Amino acid sequence: MTPILSLKNIEKRYNDHLALQVEALEFAPHRIYSLVGPNGCGKSTLLQILALLLKPTHGELFFDGHPVSWTNRDLQRLRKQITLVHQSPYLFDSSVKHNLAYGLKLRGIRGDEQHRRIHEALDLVGLSGFARRRARELSGGEQQRVALARALLLEPRILLLDEPTSNMDKASIEAFDDLLPTLLGQDITIIQATHSPDQPKRLGSEVMPMAFGRLV
Repeated sequence: MTPILSLKNIEKRYNDHLALQVEALEFAPHRIYSLVGPNGCGKSTLLQILALLLKPTHGELFFDGHPVSWTNRDLQRLRKQITLVHQSPYLFDSSVKHNLAYGLKLRGIRGDEQHRRIHEALDLVGLSGFARRRARELSGGEQQRVALARALLLEPRILLLDEPTSNMDKASIEAFDDLLPTLLGQDITIIQATHSPDQPKRLGSEVMPMAFGRLV
């Protein structure tokens, strides 16, 4: 099976500081991967590169077996298939529905199709009936689930999550852990960075420990 994403001899440097060094790494489709390690170990840098938002200083990245050229045309095409949800996602100071509709409007999706996708996404993340609520008045866990719904609306093939449960209470974490494995049936590969020592096991994910910018 061809990996959906793979890296070869990747390095990311900031002046003389080596932030990330990965000799070889592959992600198979329809699986959950958990990058684990302390702050500063390179998890977020790796996610930024996988999201095609940060160009490595050296090395190659492959999508579906084809090298990423890092040209604007190639990046625009591939970024439509990859979505990154940040640890503290930005939400507009408006309704949940408006926050979810924004990305769909940019892709020309309006009317009944937009309405259907929004309500299906909210149902999926356990926020049915939240469409008219003000996004910034929700709890941290609820805001994170709005951000996840917004990502799923775009129907990505790869979902990247940076510390997704860091602002959630226990009930929200349990709901989140129940949700993630169900997404694999929707042709999604999930790669998350997490501090939680127990969550990867609960998800049945492949664990990738990191330290000092390297896989260990």
